[in-house]
This record gives sequence, C-alpha cells and structure tokens, in this order.
Amino acid sequence: MNVLVVGGGGREHALVWKISQTKSVKKIFCAPGNAGISEIAETIPIRADDLSSLLKFALENKIDLTVVGPELPLALGIVDLFESNGLKIFGPSKLSAEIESSKVFAKNFMRKYNIPTANYNTFTSDEINEAKKFVFSLTPPIVIKADGLAGGKGVTICESYDDAVKTIELYFSQKIFGSAGEKIVIEEFLKGEEASIFAITDGDDFITLPPAQDYKRVFDDDKGKNTGGMGSYAPTPLIDQSMLERIKNEIIKPTIEGLKSENRKYKGCLYCGLMITDEGPKVLEFNCRFGDPETQVVLPLIETDILEMFLSAIEGGIKNLKYSIKDLTAVCVILASAGYPDKYETGKEIKGLDELKKLSDIIVFHAGTKKVNNKILTDGGRVLGITAIGKEFETTIKNVYGAVELVKFEGMHYRKDIGKKALNYLKNKTI
Repeated sequence: MNVLVVGGGGREHALVWKISQTKSVKKIFCAPGNAGISEIAETIPIRADDLSSLLKFALENKIDLTVVGPELPLALGIVDLFESNGLKIFGPSKLSAEIESSKVFAKNFMRKYNIPTANYNTFTSDEINEAKKFVFSLTPPIVIKADGLAGGKGVTICESYDDAVKTIELYFSQKIFGSAGEKIVIEEFLKGEEASIFAITDGDDFITLPPAQDYKRVFDDDKGKNTGGMGSYAPTPLIDQSMLERIKNEIIKPTIEGLKSENRKYKGCLYCGLMITDEGPKVLEFNCRFGDPETQVVLPLIETDILEMFLSAIEGGIKNLKYSIKDLTAVCVILASAGYPDKYETGKEIKGLDELKKLSDIIVFHAGTKKVNNKILTDGGRVLGITAIGKEFETTIKNVYGAVELVKFEGMHYRKDIGKKALNYLKNKTI
C-alpha cells in the first residue's frame, strides 16, 4: 500500500510512525511533513490546505489511502474531493467536519440532541449589544469562543464582566479573528477536570482509544496563556470504566446518531474534549480529527494495526475489528520555542537528538523542525514532543524528563509537571 499523510506537526509524525509499523505498507508520503517525519517517510512540499495539488499528487502516485491530520483540509472538503475521484481517505466529510469548523453549529447540535454541555448563547457581529447584555446573566469566569477555525486560539476565558465586554469588542469590532469571529458563542465556565476521548467511527458504530489528558496552559500548575498543548499522558485514571460508559452513551453515541440523521454520516476520528464535572461528563468541544499532543501518547498504546482500524472506519464494519491496547502508560512533554504561544524565533539548532535514539521506550515526535545542512533547526512554536512509554506512571514520568534533559536549543522551555495529575488521581483513588 502507498499511504499519504496530510500535515506536518507532532500529530502527523505520530501517525506516520504508527503507520510505518504496518507490514502491508510499501511507501509513506507526508505533505508537507517535517525533519523528523523525513526520516521515515518521503516529505512532499505541498501545504495541507492546497487540496488540488494534494489530489494531483495522490492520483499520480497511486495513493491507496490518505490520512488527514489537521482540521483545515477537512473543513475545506478534502474528503469529498478525494472520494469523488475514487480515492480512499480517512476523515469526515466537509458537512460532518462542521462539528469543529463551526462552534455555533456544534453547540446548537448538542442542545438539539440533549448532549451535555455548558449553558450558552450565540451571537452575530450585528448583535453586539445583545451579546454584552447576555454576559451579565452568567457568573464569571465567562467563556467566549469564535465560531470558526482560529488555529486553537479562538477561546477566551474572561475573569470579569469587564473582560467579557472588552473581549466581545475585540472579536466583533476589532475583528481579531477575522471571519472566524463574525459569530461567537458565550457560555458558562465549567468546573472540573478535562479529558480527551478519541472515537474511531464508521458512522454507525465506534471504538474508543485510551482516554488522555492534555495540558493547555503554557506554565506549570495550569498558569499562563492557552497553547496548542504543552504535554499529555494516557490512559488517564480520571476516566474509569463506568465514566467511559457514560461518555459513550451520553455523548459519543447520540453525536454519531444525530449526525447520521442529518445526512452528515461521520467517518473518521471524533475527538471529544470533555470536562468531568460533579454532574458528570460535559462537552467542551468536538474536533473532527486526532488531537495534538494526545495522539503522541494514545497511538503508542494501541496494539491493533492502525491501517486496519482506518480502513474499517472508511469501509464500515468497525464493530468487527479485533481491537486491543497495551497495558502501559505514556507521557509526552512538549519542548517549545522562547516566547511561545506568542511571537517566537525559529532557526535555532537542536542538539542531543542522537542521544535520544539510544534510549529504549523513548520516542521523539517532531512538531516544528526543519533540516538545513544536516542540522535539525527549530521551525515552529512547539518544536518537539518527547514521549516515554512504561508500565507505571511514576517511572514513565521520570524517564520522559530524563530524556528531556538531553535536548538543548536556545530559548527552549517546557512544563515540568506533565503527568503529575495521573499520580494525584491514583493516590486519591486508593485513599
């Protein structure tokens, strides 16, 4: 089989790494890829949102299966385009992807199908006064979200009414998110613990992958600005079997059935970003693809052939898939550029990567890197994801930070508390 992976971050490196373990794979291409991906796949200089060039490449190179990493090509309709040209592709259609590409659609969908989520209201840019009035019906903190795709940055948590009013003006009057912010969702702040669940579905049935937890804030103890994710671990002890059953029955099943009933049959990976509250699981957001950096800890725990899983989702029959996971733990620490998530510099040489290759149970996933004159340089805000695999969380955490200490680049920063929540959950469960 010839496989094409679309995207060039840490999530895509994890996908390529996992796909490379399938014996039937003849050649893997990745567009555009990165320095780490280029070691196990042929990287192609085509942007993830350049759909016509991707289609041309797939047809000319007889690609048997395309796997889409990021949300933008899915929201633009890459699946519809490839399928109409007779190509197999893993991911939801443009209509189905609206579960992520429009937060207004997603919230209204959840209300319609009684899927638990935060109390909310939606507003357009010509309803600025009504939006400002609505915030006073909620108790701070108040959450304001841009409707469209904003590169993971379209969510603001406002600590006061004043902040909320100013944020509405930034979205509507100053248009900080352009057309993505022409509609907004204003919702109550949910208290609890976050978790990420990936469901692989053929539109009728589904399986769930090991539950993960990621760390969105840039600094330790969940302080500082929101980022794309500074680390993750799996499986999270927060989600026991009974909670997982609730999530399946109250959230995933009605979502898949609701989408199907609206002629949006969902095939691919449905990412459920959840808050586990005192009242039970509630949806923070849906994504139409694998999460980043959760993919970097979830895929190493899967025993099953990943391409078999993807093909079952595309062709139907996922309920017949022989699916198993390893009884292990995984922890990923993201190494970021100085200044991230704000303005950051690139082009810094990364040292120590050869040392990591000697370590067993350590996988290095490249996120923002490039190769110049045989040197690996930084080329993004999130640069590397160092993942450790082990039996117990305590050892896995120790091993991942031991590996992190071997890597150096100018301005490198990372969180030092990734995985600590797992230890706390386990400790509290045994009391």
